[in-house]
Amino acid sequence: MNTEQTETRLPLEGIRVIDAATVIAAPYSACILGEFGAEVIKVENPKGGDPMRYFGTPTKRKDTLAWLSEARNKKSVTLDLHLPEGVELFKKLIENSDVLCENFRPGTLEKWGLGWDVLHKINPRLIMLRVTGYGQTGPYKDRPGFARVAHAVGGIAFLSGMPRGTPVTPGSTTIGDYLTGLYGCIGILMALRHRERTGRGQYIDAALYESVFRCTDELAPAYGMYGTVRERHGPTHNDFACPHGHFPTKDNGKWVAISCVTDKLFERLAAAMGRPELAAPHVFGDQKVRMEHRHDVNEIVRDWCGSLPREELLARCFAAGAPAGPLNSIADVFGDRQFHSRRNLVAIDEPDIGETVIVPSVMPRLSVTPGRIKHLGPKLGQDTDEILSGLLGLEPQEIEELRKKRVI
Repeated sequence: MNTEQTETRLPLEGIRVIDAATVIAAPYSACILGEFGAEVIKVENPKGGDPMRYFGTPTKRKDTLAWLSEARNKKSVTLDLHLPEGVELFKKLIENSDVLCENFRPGTLEKWGLGWDVLHKINPRLIMLRVTGYGQTGPYKDRPGFARVAHAVGGIAFLSGMPRGTPVTPGSTTIGDYLTGLYGCIGILMALRHRERTGRGQYIDAALYESVFRCTDELAPAYGMYGTVRERHGPTHNDFACPHGHFPTKDNGKWVAISCVTDKLFERLAAAMGRPELAAPHVFGDQKVRMEHRHDVNEIVRDWCGSLPREELLARCFAAGAPAGPLNSIADVFGDRQFHSRRNLVAIDEPDIGETVIVPSVMPRLSVTPGRIKHLGPKLGQDTDEILSGLLGLEPQEIEELRKKRVI
């Protein structure tokens, strides 16, 4: 239990972030910064805003639950960067900001007169996160990039599915976006640290496919050294350990994950199964032997799992210290004591839709300065007047004129 006293001041208070990106990856970086105290100004095109507003389950407010969750803590300002007045206002925002997150195709900001050279000259302390499918360089840089494509190019989609079957989506179609958002946030924090020392900003070049590829353990060295091409394994993955996979239980549609990566863990599983003899050295007690007889071992474990309801099976594993866990659906998550104990689900009252919205809590978990959710995703342009008047000093009549010209 944490006994340290939490502080009211969050670590990124005083940092201003301009989020000019769309959908998930770069906006997720900005979201994390906002959860830990940064002021995040979401710059959106007045003609509809971020497409993320319309992805997912609609709300009474006519945006979506995905938007409410992923745009948390942000202020929404509308600004048309296709128009000269919009470009000039954006430059003024950059003058007064620390971080810019963007994910336009390479060359788009440059076409608008807002490339790195221009923005760095306006604000030499600026840190700029640039997220694209393939990065700012290379022969593929101009190709459109999405997380599903990044999973394919980065190598994990090839591994997902049944042996010799059709490759499937590895979990969620957005894993590559969230991974890149995390890497982007790490890059921003390191760049802020460098700026503390030198006073100079820099840009971060993040590519969706690279984030995916970085999470492929020994895939590259194994191929480089031995020419090994890992294939799809289905619910069991026995390249490193056995048993190591997903097994169906007696309950219809209920599965468990079992991971015996050492001989000791298999000994515990054998005890949970009521068959300690399986862990004898001359049977399956040695990992190398289990690997050689992986099909037999998996069949034994599969038969045992299929003979018991999931809760009883897990109770036996937990009592023996065997490594097992349920394959949770979101319904299972909502009923899981661990999630509730650590408050992984947070209920936020949303006045605009008159309902309580449950969203994933803030991560990572800091002992003294834990992050916060102040509010969920904003309505389009709801903070435009506040930012233009309070931050940029525009008069009400100037703001009204911009609105008439559809710059905002």
